[in-house]
Amino acid sequence: MTATLSRGTPRGCPTAGAPTRGALTDRIRVSFMIDDLSRAGTESQLLALIRGIDRRHFAPSLVLLNGVGEASRSLEPADCPILRLGVTKLASVKALSAAKRLRAFWREHRPNVAQIYFHDSAYFGVPVAKVCGVRHVVRVRNNLGYQQTHKHRVLSRLIRPLVSGVLTNSELGRDAIAEMDRMPAGRVTVIENGVDLERYCWSPSPLEGDGFGVRGALTVGCVANLRPIKNIDGLMRAAVRVLEHFPHARFEVAGDGEQRAELEHLHSELKLGDRFLLRGSVANVPSFLSGIDVAVLPSHSEGMSNALLEYMAAGKPVVATAVGANPKLLADGCGVIVPPGDEAALTGALCRLLSDATVRAALGTAARAKVEAEYSRTAMLRRFERYYTGLVNRRRESPG
Repeated sequence: MTATLSRGTPRGCPTAGAPTRGALTDRIRVSFMIDDLSRAGTESQLLALIRGIDRRHFAPSLVLLNGVGEASRSLEPADCPILRLGVTKLASVKALSAAKRLRAFWREHRPNVAQIYFHDSAYFGVPVAKVCGVRHVVRVRNNLGYQQTHKHRVLSRLIRPLVSGVLTNSELGRDAIAEMDRMPAGRVTVIENGVDLERYCWSPSPLEGDGFGVRGALTVGCVANLRPIKNIDGLMRAAVRVLEHFPHARFEVAGDGEQRAELEHLHSELKLGDRFLLRGSVANVPSFLSGIDVAVLPSHSEGMSNALLEYMAAGKPVVATAVGANPKLLADGCGVIVPPGDEAALTGALCRLLSDATVRAALGTAARAKVEAEYSRTAMLRRFERYYTGLVNRRRESPG
């Protein structure tokens, strides 16, 4: 008999492949909680973790603080229990009702670990998890604090005693969390992201053509949500300078977001025309990357960028800003690093790569080799599995 979903689970939630009740007790049960599902980096990494974790040893479930929108529902994994709470405002009567549903869900599925992403889900889910007796409550914090307001600092410190530990995806992230939240460094664990290499068909770039040569119209590509932190406006201004030297070059950005109207206005002001395209959300990132010649990541802040790992998996030469884990990922001849916010340096690096096919090929080959060796999706899954096993075993082995 398959395990049933809790009374709080909306009708129609997937149950295919759900384990038997007896089997649940033999595996480490991990319940993930996040605001919504989307194709953004953190959400994509979470979905990959849920879908790829070894079901022989782990039993995942998923809680969505909101989750009722069509876009989020279309991304739901098909083989674990899911609870959608429909909460959009924490201080509301609906949130109180949702807390009861969440408590019923967790009391039924009895997670050993609750792994919680983003601010609102943490403020809502961490206290409920402790009331339910969840032994290990883990927060995930992958940004370096650029969204950290005074309110967030206060609330984060209020729930800090209820949290067993914090996960982040870069060493700089660990340092930032220790400083901002006054979290002992020993309670912050770095688990680096991974990329699904099988999705990216790759072969060494041919050593022919350049910005003025046979091919002429080389393409610079960027995968990013349209938010100020991603600095797409800076990329646009750099593109104006690049196009002075490479008039046939093209720039394409895959992604959408809150800044779209502002960027469209700037696009018009800069008279970029069809040389700079805002493509909107792109479902097939490997296909998008297969059509570009140089990849760029102009962000003001990153933890460990999923986009950068995707560029490397696709074997693309990369220009990225010196933020987060970018310098580590692109060390040893895997890409070009420029200071954040330095549009002249960004322009110069892009021009160098557009003008030299040999350099492009060498950087792309080195980048692909590095992700194959260190940042595969399989390696990431094993890192999480070891972490959960260590958490649970330490608890079981502790005195009393």
